[in-house]
Amino acid sequence: MPKKIPMRQCTGCREMKPKREMIRVVKSPENEISLDFKGKAQGRGAYVCRNADCLKKAIKSKALEKSLDISIPDDIYTQLKEQMEAENE
Repeated sequence: MPKKIPMRQCTGCREMKPKREMIRVVKSPENEISLDFKGKAQGRGAYVCRNADCLKKAIKSKALEKSLDISIPDDIYTQLKEQMEAENE
């Protein structure tokens, strides 16, 4: 029997994709926002594809802020952009 692949929905494009192909943004129990590349950090998570277009959609619609129910600082968006650029090189 094949192993089940966990799927998550991108907050930008709203497509279901494998969890490993996405970046997780986490709101910790202390209301701190961070990026979680291992997928194991404690707290509420929201996912974004590793695609700049999806990130732009998520920023424009404030989808990450809505799903985490907190305002997200600009430096988190900057970190996301830098991570995507580094992976695309």
